[in-house]
Amino acid sequence: MTALALPDSAEIQRLPLPKLVAQLLVVRASGMVFDQQIRYPVWEPPAKTLRHWVQNLGVGGVILLGGSALELARRTGQLQDWAQDSEVKIPLLLAADVEEGVGQRFAGATWFPPPFSLGMMTHHGPQLRALALELARKMGAAIAQESAAVGLNRVLAPVVDVNNNPDNPVINVRAFGEDPATVADLTTAFLQGMEPYPVLGSAKHFPGHGDTATDSHLELPVIPHDDDRLSQIELVPFQRAIAAGVDTVMTAHLQIPAWDEEWPITLSRKVLTGQLRERLGFDGIIVTDALVMGAIANRYGANEAPVLALEAGADILLMPADPPGAIAAICQAVDQGRISRDRIEKSVQRIWTAKAKVQGDAAPNPVEQLATRDHIALDQQMIKGALVRGNGYLTLPIAQDTSQKTLAKESMENLGVLAEVANQDVAETPPGINWIGVDDGISADFLGQHTPAIAQPRQWGLTELRIIDGYSPVSARTLDQWLGDRPLGPILLQLFVRGNPFRGSAGLTQTALTTFTALQKTGKLSGVILYGSPYLLDTLRLRLIQPDGETPIPYRFNPSQTPAAQGIALKSLVEP
Repeated sequence: MTALALPDSAEIQRLPLPKLVAQLLVVRASGMVFDQQIRYPVWEPPAKTLRHWVQNLGVGGVILLGGSALELARRTGQLQDWAQDSEVKIPLLLAADVEEGVGQRFAGATWFPPPFSLGMMTHHGPQLRALALELARKMGAAIAQESAAVGLNRVLAPVVDVNNNPDNPVINVRAFGEDPATVADLTTAFLQGMEPYPVLGSAKHFPGHGDTATDSHLELPVIPHDDDRLSQIELVPFQRAIAAGVDTVMTAHLQIPAWDEEWPITLSRKVLTGQLRERLGFDGIIVTDALVMGAIANRYGANEAPVLALEAGADILLMPADPPGAIAAICQAVDQGRISRDRIEKSVQRIWTAKAKVQGDAAPNPVEQLATRDHIALDQQMIKGALVRGNGYLTLPIAQDTSQKTLAKESMENLGVLAEVANQDVAETPPGINWIGVDDGISADFLGQHTPAIAQPRQWGLTELRIIDGYSPVSARTLDQWLGDRPLGPILLQLFVRGNPFRGSAGLTQTALTTFTALQKTGKLSGVILYGSPYLLDTLRLRLIQPDGETPIPYRFNPSQTPAAQGIALKSLVEP
């Protein structure tokens, strides 16, 4: 597709109103090419419908999920070809939630540890803080580079929420941390890394989704803080992101009565126009979070919510539940005088200016780009930098001087139990058990027969594998009976638990707690690894003592659940 020149206001004015309105919409689609591969049919239309929305309705963008990176490259090319064949002939904004790298959503690309891993590093001295900032820049650059390579031109990152609520079920490790200054510094570094590449960044979720205990995918959270507190905590990273030139800001589906007692942020003119535009001086694109989320869809209706968001000051309407219905409702609102055509033209002007910024020469061949990427070392540094050993120290990603080497050595003291298990004569003891707990085994893409969490323990004699999740029928009585009726070898427990959308809770599930208690009572629990939420580590630390009341159980923690993180955590547990 040829490069897009800076938009001509006359061209915008010539567009029929429905086509003009459609340019504000970003619809959801599968990153896979074939209809039979669609995973979420409620949200992801078949190809015929999607093509109609792009070619005939003239929607302005698509958000994608699922498939491999190479499938995605095929899909993005297909979508841009459809847009070129439309009446509007304006390239699409193609977006994805790749906060942890393109590989988080699309197989084959790089999947980084969550941003919280960088925040953890900043608490351990100026050298690690400087390293964290360097890694944040490299992470931003890597995500932007790989996004461009597969045809994405809009990255829905970074998350700039200050996650200062341990019970937050949806932000959690997606945030850079709990301290406003740290989040602001890492946000700025991430955006600096993205800057050279033809992709748009997006600071989210304005004005801050960190201090909530409610998942806005399900319900509407309410933040009770006053303006002074919001200015000191929540707004700091957004101010820094705006100063750094962030292209778009995404709204949070929550309510702040101190700013608007009636409307949630996404639908509040007092907030989007009064606070974000006028107070903070943001002149970029305001995009809503997904309008199909429960906090909005359950209260305001599929077609009224997009109208209300535009009235409030939004430019892009993300994932309206009924795209044709939303277009019709907005056109009707214009006819009724609720919204002026001029107001919509200004939003389209912002969007087309952004499209011109990122629509340049074709990206490098994605096969070559991904095959030659050098992000693996960066990934390893981030994982090691956030790996907590059993006495609370970090596994240092660089060990250049004596003090660092001493610290790394001290962090291994009294943690040799699993190392002894790994080196013993397997024939002299009952087979060990590799016990894995996950939130949802059906969607655990980070697990497989080849991944370290499953493959590595087999080599240590932990040949029996048990996997439980929230669907598993587990009770203390059945577990105690099963464990007590058989000779037991050593047991390794690996827990994969983190805050995620639609999970509804940030804590350990009852299944995980019941299992942990039962395994601990056997006296055979020889090691524990927690991958996910750092707030759960404090819960486990109080329990990580053998039944004798004195002997500590070796453990490791990493916020990342990727196969790379699994390998590093397991290795550190058995190699003093």
